[in-house]
Amino acid sequence: MSRLDVRKTYKLYIGGKFPRSESGRSYEVVSASGEFLANAAMGSRKDVRDAVVAARGALAGWAGATAYNRGQVLYRVAEVLEGRRAQFVDEVAASEGLTVRAAGAVVDAAIDRVVWYAGWTDKIAQVLGNLNPVAGPFFNVSAPEPTGVVGVLAPQGSSLLGLVSVVAPVIAAGNTAVVVTSAARPLPAVTFSEVLATSDVPGGVVNIVTAQTAEVATWLAAHRDVNAIDLTGVAGANGVDWAALEAEAAGNLKRVYRPALADGAPVEPDWNADPGLGRIRAFVETKTVWHPKGL
Repeated sequence: MSRLDVRKTYKLYIGGKFPRSESGRSYEVVSASGEFLANAAMGSRKDVRDAVVAARGALAGWAGATAYNRGQVLYRVAEVLEGRRAQFVDEVAASEGLTVRAAGAVVDAAIDRVVWYAGWTDKIAQVLGNLNPVAGPFFNVSAPEPTGVVGVLAPQGSSLLGLVSVVAPVIAAGNTAVVVTSAARPLPAVTFSEVLATSDVPGGVVNIVTAQTAEVATWLAAHRDVNAIDLTGVAGANGVDWAALEAEAAGNLKRVYRPALADGAPVEPDWNADPGLGRIRAFVETKTVWHPKGL
């Protein structure tokens, strides 16, 4: 007997739930070869605002969790990613025009990247903090703390490895995130949101909005309740001026992670390279405490 396929409705991921865009709009997503894949929700300014509210609400609980616990949660994300590997391989292959074998290597690298950041959560303080020498009977300790709510413009080209490479360090450091996906390749990000929802990541820690980057990036950069923004995803995004976004971010002195540049133009970095601690360092603040020594 023939049967009708159960077609998937691609939605946003905000506050641990999957709402439709308040705009009621959607747009066609096509494969690298031009074949229709799905209709994705067209996120709006209002959706971005809702995502920021959700991220702010989740911040205290996530930043207050132990670093060890955050590492466990990230490792659980990697476990669920591994369990859905075949689906991610299909979506990455279609989105990026890769062979199944090449897409498999990308998915494996993305899983390994999450595990790598999971291992760093309880080591950040030792590496980025310090016990400072002072001329007096005091302890002087510098310790990294989360910056807060971080806006992330996800890479336009690397739909999964690039995505986890910008999201994982933000939350590993104890921040919460509002992520605007690749406009042309959003499907792996939507599936990644399902991974987050079925792992132990609290609702609101990561919020994912599928949208046209140029339409919502300005509102995210200018939002007064966003503490930092990662502009990596401006590379390859139509109609986006990263310098203008940085100027908007200055309204509340956001931290800005600038895109990689080549001849003054933004380019997407090599996601297979060793990520180092640069992205973690970019989204932590250093708190220094003085304490008298006991007798």
